[in-house]
Amino acid sequence: MVLPWTSAAAPEARAAALADPGAVLGQRPAQGATAPAAAGPPSRRGRKILRSAASVAVVAAAFGFALPRFASYHSVWDSLHGMTWLAAVAIGVAAAASLASYWFGICAVLPSLRLREAATVNLSSNAVANTLPAGGALAMAASWAMLSSWGIGTEQYLLYTLVSGIWNVFARLGLPVLALLALLTVTRPDPVLVGSACAGLALLAAAAAGLGLLLRSQRFALRADQVVQHVAGFACRVARRKAPPAMAGSLVGFRARAAGLVAARGWRITVTTAAANLILWLVLLACLRGTGLSQAQVPWQTSLAAFAFVRLLTVLPITPGGLGIIELGLVGVLAAGAGHRATAQVTAAVLLWRAVTYLPPIPLGAAAFLVWRHAPALIHPSPAGPASQPAATPAPGGSDHPVPAVPLALEGIGPGPSPAD
Repeated sequence: MVLPWTSAAAPEARAAALADPGAVLGQRPAQGATAPAAAGPPSRRGRKILRSAASVAVVAAAFGFALPRFASYHSVWDSLHGMTWLAAVAIGVAAAASLASYWFGICAVLPSLRLREAATVNLSSNAVANTLPAGGALAMAASWAMLSSWGIGTEQYLLYTLVSGIWNVFARLGLPVLALLALLTVTRPDPVLVGSACAGLALLAAAAAGLGLLLRSQRFALRADQVVQHVAGFACRVARRKAPPAMAGSLVGFRARAAGLVAARGWRITVTTAAANLILWLVLLACLRGTGLSQAQVPWQTSLAAFAFVRLLTVLPITPGGLGIIELGLVGVLAAGAGHRATAQVTAAVLLWRAVTYLPPIPLGAAAFLVWRHAPALIHPSPAGPASQPAATPAPGGSDHPVPAVPLALEGIGPGPSPAD
């Protein structure tokens, strides 16, 4: 699942996306604008062009120079051509399950959403993030425009983004530890994996402890909020940017809502996040077996370790969806243990895995976005009458999107509990 908060988008672009997603998506001019705004200062445009050029250069170098050194594309095609239809079906089923697993994760954090709405949001944002360099801002704008059109308020959306993002980081930090335990059953782990697992475990423990204190202690939340303000202010001064509005009290407000959500639905969020990551790895394992690599050549423990290492490596997105970097990392780790003769099969399996997990969201997301724009009733049917609509209150700051009154059925997404909880 591509999360907007982990993108490399500039903070000002994220703020613009949250403030007026319709303007970012081209649906309407920005609020208060009387004429088309300039594209931005030359320095900002130059940074965007440089970032895009660097991303394209990395992808071109990975696929045009680095990967062919492991195996030629002709040998990769021969490995794929020899795959049985049964293996192809198994890979297709696993890829479909992996794609759908993220929809349940969205519904776990936003229980007011139907599954088809979660699918629309996930596919559309992934389509943008997988095709545009640093496309996180537009992906964020697309998901926010959809969710707000279905009655999700700003606070609920920010809570969804932060909680799902935190759980995704937990999963990425925990995977190397799980992979290390799995490798201990078959062989002596590589020192690099041991180091990454120890670092992941330390960061995971620190992050979990920090989140626990934030949710349980009002005093800790106030102190952490002051630290965040100072750090953010210093970063904005160094970057010569205006500090974001309403920074004060942001962590305290997040704590008040997140504590209730985690208490009511924390186990659902944990299960769906873990399942999404493990199913994604199972697709990789199915591709390895489908191209003829046996347990003796590439043990499942090794594939899990490689998957965990690469997931940890791509926390910061340099290219859209980690394109080029993930492929090189997986092929490098898996081919080293499989031997020279199996390099073509390893490369074929990795490229197949990326094809079935990276490419489908692009056309599916484009179709979902078009349906949302031109036939929204197919995704979110209109209520039978005005009486069935929840009462709405004006959004802060005069936004065009009203924030609906939060029903009790949202299980804790409303005002948070007391500090003792």
